[in-house]
Order: sequence, then C-alpha cells, then structure tokens
Amino acid sequence: MASKSPEEHRQQGPSRVSCAVITVSDTRTLADDRSGQTALEILQSVGHPVVHRQIVLDEPTQIQQALQTLLCREDVQAVILTGGTGLSSRDITVETVSPLLTKPLPGFGELFRMLSYQEIGPAAMLSRATAGLAGRTAVFVLPGSPQAVRLALEKLIAPELGHLIGQAHRKA
Repeated sequence: MASKSPEEHRQQGPSRVSCAVITVSDTRTLADDRSGQTALEILQSVGHPVVHRQIVLDEPTQIQQALQTLLCREDVQAVILTGGTGLSSRDITVETVSPLLTKPLPGFGELFRMLSYQEIGPAAMLSRATAGLAGRTAVFVLPGSPQAVRLALEKLIAPELGHLIGQAHRKA
C-alpha cells in the first residue's frame, strides 16, 4: 500500500475548523484589539468560523482559566492566543500555556521566526511564538502585533489547520 502524499492528507482534514481567539493584554478592549480582529477576519475569510473571542489580562490564572474553559468546549477545535510572547516581565503567555500542551509543535515557532526574520530581520529572535495540541485542540500562541498575527495565520496556520485537526483526530 502506497503512503499518502501531504496533499492527500490535507484533503482528508476538515475544510472548516471551529476557532476561538483570545487576546492577552492589560490595555486592549474589543473596540481597539487589532490583533484579535485580524485573526478573526483571516480565519473567517478562509472558512473557519470563530465561535468565541475574548480579552484577558496578562495574568496566569486568567489566561489558564480562559484556555481551559475553551478546551472543554466541543465546538472549539483550535484556539489562537495573541500577546504575551515577548521578553518583558508581563509577557507570560508562553509559560502559562506551555504546561497545557500535550504535544508541542516546535516546527511552528521555528517556521514563524524564519518567516518573521524575512520581514523584520534579527528582531524575529525575540518572539517566543509557540503551538501544540492540548488533547485534540490546536493551540497557537502568537505575538500581539497585527502584522505577526497576519503572517502566522496566512502563511502557516490557515493553510494547515484542517490537516492538523485531521491528524489530531486520526485513530492510528
């Protein structure tokens, strides 16, 4: 039996993935949250419905509670978090989310920084963007800039999200 090509695997994944968007910020509101809005618009433009959107403070308990609530929802297959991936003392999203990831996807962060380097140069190394599965839910932690959100969604997440979810739900 011949093995399947990456394209055949992609075609077996769902064409619509139900998503949630969380913005981690001490200063943003839904009215001025450009990163969360960018994520919402890109996901919807490629057919992935956004069933939940919220803003939480840069506080570990708030981030963890928001994410765990979404991980329990059957209508959420992927969660996009924006903000808190930098190096300041308030940037704690990566440390807060990482323990919840049952299968880290190190390639996501590596590819994101490579693509980011092409756009912004060596400052790309300051990003700690990460991703993984929490059970069967895909979780992506992105920088808080709208440009970074656009880059991650358009070049990495949107093209592979159905494939990723298909693989996460595969039996063997």
